[in-house]
Amino acid sequence: MEPSQVIIRPVVSEKTFVLAEAGKYTFRVNDRAHKTQIRQAIEQLFDVHVVDVRTSSVPSKPKRRGHTSGRTREWKKAIVQVQAGETIPIFRGLEGGE
Repeated sequence: MEPSQVIIRPVVSEKTFVLAEAGKYTFRVNDRAHKTQIRQAIEQLFDVHVVDVRTSSVPSKPKRRGHTSGRTREWKKAIVQVQAGETIPIFRGLEGGE
């Protein structure tokens, strides 16, 4: 798999900004990607050294709009820790903004 196919997009939330200050970045990744592929993709795309990769599967949630009911998709999340002193530029402009 190509690195751009492994990493889908960053996850943007209040919790991920708190983690980003500690050098841990959260991404939505391909469901079939494993930790080694995620590590290699992050290192190639952002030119950082990855210390640790943690993955989890986010279950689908029930949703309703009027009488129509359904479920959201399941997806895979990866929390990537980089070496101290390194940052990922996607999150740099978002941190601390008011």
